[in-house]
Amino acid sequence: MTQRIALYPGTFDPITNGHVDIIGRAVKLVDKLVIGVAINEEKGPLFSLAERVAMAEVVAESLETETEIVVRPFDGLLMHFAEEIGASSIIRGLRAVSDFEYEFQMVAMNQRLNSQIETVFLMADPRHQAVASRLVKEIARLGGDVSAFVSPSVKNMLLEKYA
Repeated sequence: MTQRIALYPGTFDPITNGHVDIIGRAVKLVDKLVIGVAINEEKGPLFSLAERVAMAEVVAESLETETEIVVRPFDGLLMHFAEEIGASSIIRGLRAVSDFEYEFQMVAMNQRLNSQIETVFLMADPRHQAVASRLVKEIARLGGDVSAFVSPSVKNMLLEKYA
């Protein structure tokens, strides 16, 4: 039997409880989930690649699941990375209509690059629909409490960055 491998890509700057929710639901669908941490220097991430990978690894370790979860950094085209790891699907989370419009365009382009890899959309839990990494960073930068949006370890890393 072929192993079902999915890729959940993102910048994860930082990884939020919304991301964790999507990961926790994605592992129910596949045998192996690769969390692909995009290098994406164009976004000017607050956290280094090593820090973002470490955050994702802590989250992956905290999930009790039979599904194998691997965290890997990647650079370049998403579809090339998906092919490299043998993924048959890409997992994407949707929070709002604006997410759908962006993702709709991405799926169309990705299908042209490799029509064998399907994109699976998981709707964000209503508790996490407004949670975005950029907003979490802004709240932390302005001295607000981000406890409801990130894990305690990520909260501590944010506090260190903005101390």
